[in-house]
Amino acid sequence: MPFGFQKKRTSLADQHVFNVTTSLAALYLNKLRPLEEYTRYQEYHSPLLDQAHFTARPMVLLIGQYSTGKTTFLEYLTEKPFPGCRIGPEPTTDGFMVLEHNEIDSLIPGNALVVDPSRPYNGLSRFGVNFLSKFQASTTNAEVLKYVTLIDTPGILAGAKQASRGYDFTGVLTWFAERVDRIILLFDVSKLDISDELSRAIVSLKGYDDKIRIILNKADSVNTQQLMRIYGALLWYLAKVFGTPEVVRVYTGSFWNQPLRNDENRKLFELEQQDLLKDLQSLPRNYAVRH
Repeated sequence: MPFGFQKKRTSLADQHVFNVTTSLAALYLNKLRPLEEYTRYQEYHSPLLDQAHFTARPMVLLIGQYSTGKTTFLEYLTEKPFPGCRIGPEPTTDGFMVLEHNEIDSLIPGNALVVDPSRPYNGLSRFGVNFLSKFQASTTNAEVLKYVTLIDTPGILAGAKQASRGYDFTGVLTWFAERVDRIILLFDVSKLDISDELSRAIVSLKGYDDKIRIILNKADSVNTQQLMRIYGALLWYLAKVFGTPEVVRVYTGSFWNQPLRNDENRKLFELEQQDLLKDLQSLPRNYAVRH
């Protein structure tokens, strides 16, 4: 596949990771969780964990305005269309979709996901029926999904006024941000304006800056001079929204399964893809200590 997720770990290494994870889960569930329940730890810090938290694959959350290429990026990673995949210039993703590995393609509704003890989503039930109707899992047999779970989010509309979603959108983002291992913000080179809702979404991610990466997508649609100006403008926008002079890592490229429309920056795009590859491949190796 484009990002080359391959079976590099030996069976012995897998067994060591399994033993460490199993031991940590037993230690937490038998020793620490009773203390957290007694002190009501979840009311003033973070939710209690369950068995699924320790057995779940590393998770990657994608956020961006509509038509920035989130779903296309996921199709690029999986190397195939997946159940529920819709791509178009208009807003096509109107809910949260979890991509999981399974030999059989299927769609699983949100109300089934939150009651499944083998999945780490039971805490999402507090966001109500409106959210659960916009939450689902898509399972497919893709190599990358053997190592990470990918999460697509609704496209964020531009402009100051946003239609009500019927649930706490930023609250859901914060819930996922606390639990995922990587947060990817996608921007289109032709649409750098950051809407009010996207600004609120980014603010809801504060405290998890170490997990955030930026992708400047569709960069093959402009020439080198234009790309330099767009890149600088994006850094300026991000510095304003994040409220800090330091900006998180930005990957530039065109992440889809089509030839480049303008290949004068081909070498740059290939190097950026390799760097992103290394970052994503590090997640499975570090998942035992991610929280």
